[in-house]
Amino acid sequence: MSENLDLKIRAEMRKRKMTFKELAALVGISGAYLSDILNGNRDGKKAQQHIETVKKILDIR
Repeated sequence: MSENLDLKIRAEMRKRKMTFKELAALVGISGAYLSDILNGNRDGKKAQQHIETVKKILDIR
């Protein structure tokens, strides 16, 4: 994942006062797994699908 997208996601989470755990629950994954994705530790096909879901939830283009 690009650093720019990571920053956009984190900024939107802050704006909505949303935790990793809350966002992860909406996506259907654990907070730890979401953190791994955002930190670039997971980047497979499934992780990319989760990122697309996160972008839809947070309305990020």
